[in-house]
Amino acid sequence: MSPNPLLTHPALDQLIERTRLIGADDNLVVHGGGNTSSKADVTLEDGQTRRVMWIKASGGDMATATATTFAPLDLDKIDSLRVHQNLSDEEMVELVSQTSLLAGAPRPSIETLLHGFMPYTHIDHVHADAICALTNHASGREATLEALGDEWAYVEWMRSGFPLSKVVEKMGDYRGVILAHHGVITWADSSDECYQETLRVVSLANEYLDARQKKPTMAAPPAIDLHEALPRVRSHLSAGRPRILRVDERLRDIASREDIREIVSAGVSSADHTLRIRPFSIVLDNLDDESLQAQFADYDNRYQEYAARHQAHLPEGYELFDGVPRVALIPGVGAVTVGDTLAEATMLADIAFHTHTVAARVKDCFGEVEAMPEEEIFRFEYWPMELYKLSLKPGPKKFSGKVFIVTGAAGGIGRAITERILSLGGAVIASDLNTDGLATVAEDFADLAGDMVTIAGDLTDPDVVRQSVQAAIAHFGGLDGLVVNAGIAVSKELVELSDEDWQRSMDINLTSAFRLTRESLSLMGSQQMGGSLVFIASKNAFAPGAAFGAYSVSKAGLVQLMRIAAIEGGPHGIRSNALNPDAIFDGSELWSNGIREQRAAAHGIEPDQLEDFYATRNLLEVHVRSSDVADATEYLLSEASSRTTGSVIPVDGGVAAGFPR
Repeated sequence: MSPNPLLTHPALDQLIERTRLIGADDNLVVHGGGNTSSKADVTLEDGQTRRVMWIKASGGDMATATATTFAPLDLDKIDSLRVHQNLSDEEMVELVSQTSLLAGAPRPSIETLLHGFMPYTHIDHVHADAICALTNHASGREATLEALGDEWAYVEWMRSGFPLSKVVEKMGDYRGVILAHHGVITWADSSDECYQETLRVVSLANEYLDARQKKPTMAAPPAIDLHEALPRVRSHLSAGRPRILRVDERLRDIASREDIREIVSAGVSSADHTLRIRPFSIVLDNLDDESLQAQFADYDNRYQEYAARHQAHLPEGYELFDGVPRVALIPGVGAVTVGDTLAEATMLADIAFHTHTVAARVKDCFGEVEAMPEEEIFRFEYWPMELYKLSLKPGPKKFSGKVFIVTGAAGGIGRAITERILSLGGAVIASDLNTDGLATVAEDFADLAGDMVTIAGDLTDPDVVRQSVQAAIAHFGGLDGLVVNAGIAVSKELVELSDEDWQRSMDINLTSAFRLTRESLSLMGSQQMGGSLVFIASKNAFAPGAAFGAYSVSKAGLVQLMRIAAIEGGPHGIRSNALNPDAIFDGSELWSNGIREQRAAAHGIEPDQLEDFYATRNLLEVHVRSSDVADATEYLLSEASSRTTGSVIPVDGGVAAGFPR
């Protein structure tokens, strides 16, 4: 079967190459912004020749463009839409959809008709920082004329859609079009010329701005303990649902300017940034609890007042968004952003960097900044055509935005729990003494939905405990759950048990758990977002066995530690529960170093019969797996167990002697 020419035409290949070049330069576009098009005569599979325009899909990423990033449209049908003098967004989208030549093609850009109505073969539209810096002030038109000359048309802010297409349609005699608070449109008859024209106009704007830019006045940044402050900031930015927090130091200098609040008042540099980072960021110049409450309350009040002023423009069927920012600027620190994943938080940081860098450059070049008209900000923020892009984003997973520490993560139960959390979108600090095992876990789970940081070290060392908790703050902004799983088994009767073996068992199985619990309770308490502690104890906590004394005592102590944590964590919304597994063999290191042989001897069987022996002694007569413990852990970490604390759940197939009591 021959390849579809709509997906393999040389004109499309050139468009893909040009689009990727543009997308690779984040000073031109960031994360889904901008669009490109090309036109050509194409002989289709049915033998007919059509005039085709390929246009980037709504929300498509230019940096990673492929053939399926573009919608191939019938250019004759596009031309026929010129007869209309006015179309609503909905009417325009419906009519444009009828021009598609490829079943299953993505939804074309909202600016499709702008590209289609122009007589040029290749068209670029980018949201270049330099162009936005040239226009986003009261004298934008004059500055553009001075910087670029009279070859470039200028359009004051207009939202994309049919009216803008009709305005630009009349500007084909110019070299291109500058769109205030938006970007630039360039065109040419060859793909390379179009790309070079885009670079040229941006270069001219940069030269003009560089010649005018003055050095700003910096403020003395306050002393800040980020380790203490970030979890509280995360709580406020999360708006009732945990999110991953990221610190970006690229904006440290801008955040530390004396005029930072004026910079923020400029809003977004290009209107489409609103979709990701909201219309305005927040400036946090005091990070104590009371000040944070006041600053976020003030932001919320101002947002609600802004929304009330323009609610008449709220589209039917839409509700107002929460009054919570997505970006915080902290003097002496930089930008703090949040997202369901680290990648999303990074994307917001990238957008914030460009939007606030543009505003700072405007202030330094022209002495003032100017936001879009407030009514237009609201209309864009709640514009269904733009919000459609968010519908393309996969919804959050069960643990998206949440951060967990899992100890003993390199094998057995810990590995299974780590895999489960990551597959459900959670972020994991994976801790284990086994460096090679952690490296394998990181490699094996690299493609799962969640983010992971590994901490290799001995948890009996208080510094490693603190390092694990601090890693949750440094990498993700806080902590939502702890799974205490690391442990060892010492198989000796009491009369044979040395002080060293006893202490080692207590240190690893219980004391390290206490230290992690103490640090985690402290962090989650100050964070004020609740949380969940899960202690992987053992059937032996309630049903000890001979020659397993140190292990059984340490696991019984772990259950008691869990109960105290439930009592003390409850007032802070922190749940604490334990799981009592029994005879988990798959991937487990517990049975190594002679433990399997010793336990088999204690039961009078051969070592290779031990797994089946344990299965036959439980009431259900089943092998209990690491994944079964992961199932129970998932429940206890999730909101499904939001009314459960202080409980012990057996995961042992039913061992009557080990029933909780």
